[in-house]
Amino acid sequence: MINEKLPKIWYGGDYNPEQWDKEVMNEDMRMFKLAGIDVATVNVFSWARQQKNEDTYDFSWLDEIIDKLYENGTYVCLATSTGAHPAWMAHKYPDVLRVDFHGRKRKFGGRHNSCPNSPTYRKYSTLLADKLAERYKDHPAILIWHVSNEYGGYCYCDQCEDGFRKWLQERYTTLETLNKVWNTSFWGHTFYEWEEIVSPNALSEEWGVDNTNFQGISLDYRRFMSDSMLECYKLEYNAIKKHTPDLPITTNLMGLYKELDYFKWAKYLDVISWDNYPSLDTPISLTAMTHDLMRGLKQGQPFMLMEQTPSQQNWQPYNSLKRPGVMKLWSYQAVARGADTVMFFQLRRSVGACEKYHGAVIEHVGHEHTRVFRECAELGTELHKLSDKLLDTRVEAKVAIVFDWENRWAVELSSGPTVALKYVDEVHKYYDALFQQNIQVDMIGVDAELSGYDIVIAPVLYMIKQGYAKRVEDFVHAGGTFLTTFFSGIVNENDIVTLGGYPGELRKLLGIWAEEIDALFPDKRNQIVMSEQWGELEGEYQCGVLCDIIHSEGAEIKAVYGSDFYTGMPALTVNTFGSGQAWYVATSPEPSFLQGLLRQLCQDKGIIAPIAAVPGVELSIRSKNMENYLFLLNHNEHEATVEIGNLRTSNLITDQKIENTVTLPAKGVVIMKKH
Repeated sequence: MINEKLPKIWYGGDYNPEQWDKEVMNEDMRMFKLAGIDVATVNVFSWARQQKNEDTYDFSWLDEIIDKLYENGTYVCLATSTGAHPAWMAHKYPDVLRVDFHGRKRKFGGRHNSCPNSPTYRKYSTLLADKLAERYKDHPAILIWHVSNEYGGYCYCDQCEDGFRKWLQERYTTLETLNKVWNTSFWGHTFYEWEEIVSPNALSEEWGVDNTNFQGISLDYRRFMSDSMLECYKLEYNAIKKHTPDLPITTNLMGLYKELDYFKWAKYLDVISWDNYPSLDTPISLTAMTHDLMRGLKQGQPFMLMEQTPSQQNWQPYNSLKRPGVMKLWSYQAVARGADTVMFFQLRRSVGACEKYHGAVIEHVGHEHTRVFRECAELGTELHKLSDKLLDTRVEAKVAIVFDWENRWAVELSSGPTVALKYVDEVHKYYDALFQQNIQVDMIGVDAELSGYDIVIAPVLYMIKQGYAKRVEDFVHAGGTFLTTFFSGIVNENDIVTLGGYPGELRKLLGIWAEEIDALFPDKRNQIVMSEQWGELEGEYQCGVLCDIIHSEGAEIKAVYGSDFYTGMPALTVNTFGSGQAWYVATSPEPSFLQGLLRQLCQDKGIIAPIAAVPGVELSIRSKNMENYLFLLNHNEHEATVEIGNLRTSNLITDQKIENTVTLPAKGVVIMKKH
């Protein structure tokens, strides 16, 4: 568990009582008890309150808040406040201010407004974390440390540019090596001095989002920025660990957020935490995939749902209310996929500024007689009841999907073959095909051990990092099933094409050669035509985005293209390699094709869904000590009936007996114990 002081599923959220008077906080304590709130995240954006100049600190107000919470039965997730520097710092030390993509130096304002390579920011943020840890190291209320908040946003200032050059020297040692891996002979970009290298932004190599003249330079700047912010986090992490070595430390990630390599960050988080903010029209399977990705950052370790809204968000174009039952449904979705906390932003609504219309457990009306509060209190009661069963259970899967941030950057920085290729979309297509069939999935990085899986799927594996092809070959040779897709095996980790024919280092494993890559316009389609029936796959299916024009070099052809000049050429192949199989999907197929393909691959490996799928009903299983807890979540607007076979059990939420079938109301949740 995250901290044995509170051996249950934590329930709470962000709390900012410094924004109100003491009478309001007293009333909050009463309502927290009604709602079952037992953890409050405090001090997230209070740097200016704690430090009014270089030498003056005031923690007395924070002492009162922490003491008050603890006296009333609420533990504390203590943040370091370093997500937004104070105005005095920006005024006196302008090196803390970021320079944007267009080369404009910002003034004070907003948040995430600090240059990650600013000596001033690093000095004072580390010092603040140190002082907080020293002051509260023995306070019994503190469960976990929360460093900064939602790291993100690149900087292009002179000190970042200088830091980039130092980072490059450490990575490549010599300019000769750098010129080679960046292919700087193109367009006369050869560098003779490190000082000649500049940041890739709108003033140099880039224009717009993911448009660049030099992919190698832009890819490395993304790596550098992710590392720079990680270094800021690590400075605070180490300052805190010096005083509280046994308390866990985290920072709240943002799921599929593009700018930071979360697999690299995960090594320095004691527990993963993340903020979940889907819209009403976000595909349910995309949210599920993101939960699974966050769980996968630390090889299946339970994670923290650090933020979600109880009702509505403030920052989307259309901030719809969560309909009755949806907050509870989406909370249980997080728990079903590995969360050991359910926490909100925020516990009480702010009275001013941009988040005053962001939902909260306690609304502006200030009392408990609201729909949102009643739903939150109901969930708090249920989580308290379920905690002893669900805490520390794990999600187990025999199918893994590979997700790699650096590969994502490289794919979408690529100048061609199509602007329609979006890495997350292609990964999600494969995830969704399994999700719709109740097959559980682990989302893994390229460093993950593969031997524990029967099937590994790596959509659009454009970048092959050093040694990865050999690891995949070993996995397949030992009996595993590997599947990858079009636009894979093209470049190395420096975004330099692997010569000798696509798919590069994967060519022998896959038994194919991809001669050309055809980009289809959005309104154009080709067809995948099965050579013969295989499992449920027969006949013709639509495909688009890209079509690799491939030749078999030993692979069996399972399907061909149905139109254009490459009619009859392979579209789906499988190659026997050692004791296993390597599949290649040469285009982006329609969902029914992927469902049929993955269903058959799973059946061939003996991977069978525990319960037959019902449209709109999500399934997940968490397990511990030979006991399985099966979650059924009805995302439909109508009730749904699910066949559960000979299972005789009960709904752990309601204690209602269940035999053979279970009927879930619209937005309903059932949790069953399954031996």
